Amino acid sequence: MFTGIITGVGRIADLHDLGSSLEHGKRLTLEAPPGYLDDVGLGDSIALNGACMTVTSLNLPQHHFTIDISAESLTRTTGLAQPGRRINLEKALRAHDRLGGHIVSGHVDGVGTVTRFAQVGESWELRVMAPAELGKYLAYKGSITVNGVSLTVNQVADGATGCEFSINLIPHTVQNTALGELTEDSSVNLEIDTVARYVERMLSAGAHPTKEHSA
Repeated sequence: MFTGIITGVGRIADLHDLGSSLEHGKRLTLEAPPGYLDDVGLGDSIALNGACMTVTSLNLPQHHFTIDISAESLTRTTGLAQPGRRINLEKALRAHDRLGGHIVSGHVDGVGTVTRFAQVGESWELRVMAPAELGKYLAYKGSITVNGVSLTVNQVADGATGCEFSINLIPHTVQNTALGELTEDSSVNLEIDTVARYVERMLSAGAHPTKEHSA
């Protein structure tokens, strides 16, 4: 589990195919900030732009670690197969950590497209067109994860081609995550709020509270 609070910005240093067919995934070598990997062990989980991955090797002197990503994960995410690209990192939540963002699973629900990214006053407005099927999970002042960053939805507009939502980014977020490198038409990983997922399931199943009778 994660919180959507980015703990470091890394870089995809290298990329290798795990096989010769499209059914094979890739091995990514990532460069982390100095000291970032000091408390990381083999098998630990780190979210890369919101996608939970497993550390398969460590090179502490070079601040490098590797992960293996399947072909399935590559088709359902974006930005994880581009050498040189800066990427948001978050280590898995520990039991005693503060929950500064919201509960994030690290499972990408869909890929959105940036429709606007512009400075407004001291902040930045980010608009993203989400797949239509995710629209029912988006709500005013609700939570959404964009490339691993926990953010608050300010506006929602359903349309024929999808659901566009708007977010306000403060300067700290732009400066301390890779979101500042987004441009119009950039693709981003989206994860909906876990609570919204369960609420939708209960409503669609017609679940009702059970009344208990006392003798």
